[in-house]
Amino acid sequence: MVKSVVKHFKSAFNKPVRMRKYQFIIPRRVVQLSILLLFTGGNYFGWEFLRGNYSSAIIADVMNLSDPYALMQIIAAGFLASSSVLIGALVVFLIYVIIGGRMFCSWICPLNIITDLAFRLRKTFKIEAENKINISRSIRFYILGLSLLVSFVFGMAAFEIISPISMLHRAIVFGSGSGLAIVALVFLVDLLVLKAGWCGHICPLGAFYSIFGRQAIIKVKHNHENCTNCMACFDVCVEEQVLSIVGKKSDFIRSGACTNCGRCIEACDDNALKYVLKFDMKKETII
Repeated sequence: MVKSVVKHFKSAFNKPVRMRKYQFIIPRRVVQLSILLLFTGGNYFGWEFLRGNYSSAIIADVMNLSDPYALMQIIAAGFLASSSVLIGALVVFLIYVIIGGRMFCSWICPLNIITDLAFRLRKTFKIEAENKINISRSIRFYILGLSLLVSFVFGMAAFEIISPISMLHRAIVFGSGSGLAIVALVFLVDLLVLKAGWCGHICPLGAFYSIFGRQAIIKVKHNHENCTNCMACFDVCVEEQVLSIVGKKSDFIRSGACTNCGRCIEACDDNALKYVLKFDMKKETII
């Protein structure tokens, strides 16, 4: 009888902990899949709520949303953008720069589902122990600059043509299978060659938002007093270098490379990491 009661209380105590492990990843997947569903519905069923793609979309035939990085490539290629596209790009730019930083990468981008799967499989099968290829994460900034240069020289939006994000979108929304090989290549590179190869080292879109999202008001904050140096956050973070303050001091994760995915918060059993609204370095509102 006593054992039964103890088991019941242990189960009741552990349930919130288990649910806490998925408090952000479930909403992230819901958002990512919902956007894909709306894009697909617009193509197959004529839904008008969201039409277009991740570079340029229109909401309910009223408001344009444009990727500012794609717009930069178009301008570099020598094309003019309409006022609606410019306004849409400004809106998206302000949303990420002021509010969420690099949240596109973890909350919107459909390729994140694929790369996260590769990341988890590497951990499950301990593939990282066998492959220790080190490539500078700065290479994505060179690719960012190169994409604008190529756009200028050849008069085309260079990255948009070869973007795995666009290819995955076309494969799912329009039933095009031509881009699936590139998506599969990204998955295999992430799984077998380089941990977080695409998102953490190559993707110029992530590099773009990491430059301009440093002062976004949604930040992860580390509380050194609660930290037990278990380093569980490092095991789940695709940009583990941003966690350099963990175990050392209380501070915000200041790096623009942080995708604000919340995985470190979910993994931390010490309640040492949490989202905050950062208005300045002295005041924050916990969310």
